[in-house]
Amino acid sequence: MKKFISIIGLCLCLVLGITMFAGCKDKNSNTIRINEVTHSVFYAPLYIAINKGYFAEEGLKIEITNGGGSNVSMNALIAGSADIILAGPETAVYVNAGGAQETPVVFGQLTQKDGSFLIGRNAEPNFKLTDLIDKEVITGRPGGMPAMTFEYILKEAGLKLSYDKKEAGTVTINTKVDFNNIGAAFEKTADYCTMFEPLASNYESSGKGVVINSMGTLSGEIPYTAFMTKQKYFDKNQDKLEKFLRAVKKGYEFAMNATPDEVAKALEKSFTGISLDELKTSVISYKGINAWCATPSMKETDYNRLISVIKSSGTLTKDVAFSAVVNNSIADKIK
Repeated sequence: MKKFISIIGLCLCLVLGITMFAGCKDKNSNTIRINEVTHSVFYAPLYIAINKGYFAEEGLKIEITNGGGSNVSMNALIAGSADIILAGPETAVYVNAGGAQETPVVFGQLTQKDGSFLIGRNAEPNFKLTDLIDKEVITGRPGGMPAMTFEYILKEAGLKLSYDKKEAGTVTINTKVDFNNIGAAFEKTADYCTMFEPLASNYESSGKGVVINSMGTLSGEIPYTAFMTKQKYFDKNQDKLEKFLRAVKKGYEFAMNATPDEVAKALEKSFTGISLDELKTSVISYKGINAWCATPSMKETDYNRLISVIKSSGTLTKDVAFSAVVNNSIADKIK
């Protein structure tokens, strides 16, 4: 309950306090400012759409900034420094549950699986979830999808959890490390952590850790990452948002139909410092778990599972209706 109050309180403060600083922007501009929760091959269709010119074909120019956490990305949307955010839809649920007057709208879904991978220090070819008992795992902040999905998986397996302090017979979840600092923290402490690609492959290739398992394989389908905007922007930019989703769909189709080598090459401009081999490994990993959505429309049944995951974590104490958060009217046009 305390976690719920703190998260909702933060969202309300942001909505009431930061919106006054929202910047002005030419409503006729073809530029769309996106704030992404993190930079990962997990979002490959978006980067492919940029690098292959699919947005340009739709008459759009894309500017991307990195939030480094879904709460930071939501701050950017509310403050007016982003037109669209790509983040976990749980952030829209929190803002809605907090009673904000202007709530974000989820207008398109990008990923349908947990995109993180469990990283350990040594290879574990016969890994079982019970091997995590009496171990510490860094999962990111409370209320974020990586942490909540991980907790949900363990609870479904009947394991007992402790938080931030080891207790015998439990899996200790470390929630005190910011998302962008998980790698550095893992190098110093903890037995495991969760990472997204291409960082996971980079850690393995550099000998810093070993990919143990895919969280997406363990979690099954869940609306993990989505595109969100303000209601006012949604209402005034229907055509622009349709073009946006159409370009992303073209990126998805390329990612699914091209070879891993071709997809890695299409992603290269977006990941300087990451080798093509690492990008290829990342692509194979995400295609292997069917990470990306074939359609941007979010299913209500999947949304309800998301609510179950959030409530299981203790960060939400009431249901938030699908219709209050998701609007598929534009996404349904993208075939």
